[in-house]
Amino acid sequence: MKVFLTGANGFIGSRLVTTLLAAGHDVLGLTRSDAGALRLRASGAEPYHGTIEDTDGLTEAAARCDAVIHTAFDHDFSRYVENCRKDERVIRALYETYEGSRKPIIITSTTLFGEPVPGALADEDVFNPEHANPRVISESAIQDGIARGCNISVVRLAQIHDTHKQGLVTFLIDLARRTGVSAYVGEGVNRWCAAHLDDTANLYRLALEEASAGARYHASAEEGVTLREIAEAIGRKLDLPVKQLTDQEAPPHFGWLVPFVSKDMIASSAKTRSRLLWQPEGPTLLEDLRRHDQGGMASHLC
Repeated sequence: MKVFLTGANGFIGSRLVTTLLAAGHDVLGLTRSDAGALRLRASGAEPYHGTIEDTDGLTEAAARCDAVIHTAFDHDFSRYVENCRKDERVIRALYETYEGSRKPIIITSTTLFGEPVPGALADEDVFNPEHANPRVISESAIQDGIARGCNISVVRLAQIHDTHKQGLVTFLIDLARRTGVSAYVGEGVNRWCAAHLDDTANLYRLALEEASAGARYHASAEEGVTLREIAEAIGRKLDLPVKQLTDQEAPPHFGWLVPFVSKDMIASSAKTRSRLLWQPEGPTLLEDLRRHDQGGMASHLC
């Protein structure tokens, strides 16, 4: 298939380009810059200049292809609600382009929306439309597209990691550097699910090739790693003290991360493994944190 890939130069997208090409697919990759276009050409993909703000351009690119994988998302958390609305517009533009066809569309979401109630183990067959996270409007848009007969499936992400980036953990690393302490809240027994970047890219490929309308898949190789373990791994790597914070001490220290660091974000992938024969083989989150050199801990989110 020829696949239109948004976020083609991103953390996940760039690895996905390699994975798709190796599987015999062609890739038309969205890029905002000439430098990004050069990277895509060097990898064997075809660049398409545009942005996720330009929905007309996205629909033109999608129409040239047999499938779409949407991985792009603006991770400026100071404008999170606005960026969630932008993602909703992109999703609707993409599925309207393919409405009436069986062309597959793979949309990126998060495991949060598989929680029957906040903090519960997320399940692939669950969608909680009342979830408090603003990005729920993206999955609501997906539901609308599925109801209209579009061939949409969803890859829900955990903390996606390699030795360079680790999802929200990357922000904890940056915070530890700035404050001189690696912290967790309370007993630190709340957990975050995680998956390695290579396993995640392979999951997208499997979802594309399965093209099962309405399916939701969880990129969760580990159902949950405790925040205390994560904080201790960061402390060892950066040679910083590890500190337990009270609920009152957490907000001034963690800032916008507070809603995440004190809750469980755990997810099962049992149905994903069964339905797609997905078999994660990559290193664990803690293994990647141990292997990470300090100079490589950059401020980026997957």
